Amino acid sequence: MIAVIMAGGKGTRIRSVAPDIPKPMIEIEGKPVLEREIECLRDQGFTQLILTVSHQAERIMEHFGDGSRFGVSIEYFKEEVPLGNAGALFKLRGQLSGPFLLLNADALFDVDFNRFVSRHRSTGALVTLFTHPNSHPYDSGLIVAAPDGSVERWLSKEDPRPPYYKNRVNAGLHVIDPAALDLSGIDAETVGLTGPDGKVIKVDLDRQVLKPLCGTHRMFCYDSPEYVKDMGTPERFLAVCEDLRTGLVTARNLKNPQKAVFLDRDGTINKHVGFLKDPEDFELLPGAADAILRINRSGRLAIVVTNQPVIARGEVTWEELAAIHNKMETLLGNEGAYLDGLYLCPHHPHKGFVGEIPELKFDCDCRKPKPGMLLAAARDLNIDLKGSWMIGDRESDVQAGRNAGCRTALIGEGQCAQDLSAGSLLEAVQQILQDQN
Repeated sequence: MIAVIMAGGKGTRIRSVAPDIPKPMIEIEGKPVLEREIECLRDQGFTQLILTVSHQAERIMEHFGDGSRFGVSIEYFKEEVPLGNAGALFKLRGQLSGPFLLLNADALFDVDFNRFVSRHRSTGALVTLFTHPNSHPYDSGLIVAAPDGSVERWLSKEDPRPPYYKNRVNAGLHVIDPAALDLSGIDAETVGLTGPDGKVIKVDLDRQVLKPLCGTHRMFCYDSPEYVKDMGTPERFLAVCEDLRTGLVTARNLKNPQKAVFLDRDGTINKHVGFLKDPEDFELLPGAADAILRINRSGRLAIVVTNQPVIARGEVTWEELAAIHNKMETLLGNEGAYLDGLYLCPHHPHKGFVGEIPELKFDCDCRKPKPGMLLAAARDLNIDLKGSWMIGDRESDVQAGRNAGCRTALIGEGQCAQDLSAGSLLEAVQQILQDQN
C-alpha cells in the first residue's frame, strides 16, 4: 500500500523553535519528525512513499533522496503553486490505483498501521479516519459516528455543537480509496489553475472530499488510544519531545502490551443516584477528573467498565445512555482528562419488569462480577491484565477485577478482599501511580 505524506507545511506557528526550517524537518530528539514518521511506516512494511512538498522542498528532497538510505522508495510531487491540502492528490490520481495511507508530516506518531488498514478493509469503506480522544475536545473538530463506526457528522471547531458530546477527534491519519476522490466531482485538470475570481483553484481535504461522505455509510472511524500528536506549536513541540524521552510514544503502539486502569462508573467517577436515567442527574465526584488526568499522563489506559441493566429493563434507551456518557466525556474533557475506552453490560438476568427487552434478559458473561468487559477490552487493546488495576466502590467491581487477573482497589467504605483501599478515586490512583514509580 502506498503512503502519501503531505510535507509542504511552513510551520508558521512554530518558527520560534526552528526558524527557516521546513516544518517536517524540525528535529525531535535529534531527528526530523518526518524521518521518524518514515521509520514507523518502514518498520511495518509500508515502503512505497509519495511526499508532497512545497515550502523549501529542496531541503526535504536533499535529505531523503530516493529513500534508499532509509529503506524505502520515495517519489515526490512538488507544488509549484499552493494547491490546498488535497490538491496534490488529484494530480497524483493516476498513481493511486488502490487504497492508500494519507498522513500529515507535522505530527509525531507511533501506531499499528496494519491494524488500522485491517479495520478499513473489514468495513468496505471508501475512507477510514484514525480517531482518538484528546485533552482539549472543546476546541477540536469532533467526529460523530453510529454504533458501527460509520461517520454521521463532522463538527469543525467553528461549528455549533451539542452541549454534551463524545470525545472523538480526527487525528489526521487516513486510509482513502481513490474512488472517494472521484466522487468529489473535482476536475483534476482545473486544480492549480486560476479561477474566475482570479484565485488559484485549491482543494480542501476535509471540506470538499471527506465531509460530503458523512451519513453515506462509506466513511468509518477507527478509534484508537495510540500516540498521535501535532507538534505545530512551541508548547506541543516540547510536550512531544518529553513523551518521546519517557518512552510513552512507542509504548502506546498497540503492538505492545498495554497497562490499564479499569474504572467503575457510578459511585466511582460520578455521584451514585440509584439507577442513573437522566443526563441532568450526572455529576462528577470531586477529584474524579484529576484522577483520570493522572492516569492519562502516566501512560496507562483509562477504561470505564459499567453494568447498565437499565437497558435490559427498558428504563433507559440506548440513545439516553449515550447522552449520559457524552456528558461524562464532555465534563472530563473540560478538565483535560479523557477515557480511552468504555465498555458496558446492558444485560439483566431477572425477568418481570414492565417494558423489559427480552433478548437482553439472560445470565451473561459480562455483567460484573464476571470479567467479560475487562476481557473484551484486553482483546481489543492488547491489555496486560496482570499489570492492570480495577477500581470500584462495590465488591462486584473488585471481584470482576480479580476474576480478570487484575490488581484491585476498593474506594469508599466497603469491606472485601482487595489489593488496596482508599476513600476516593483520586486517592486510589495516587497510590497506584506512586507504587508504579
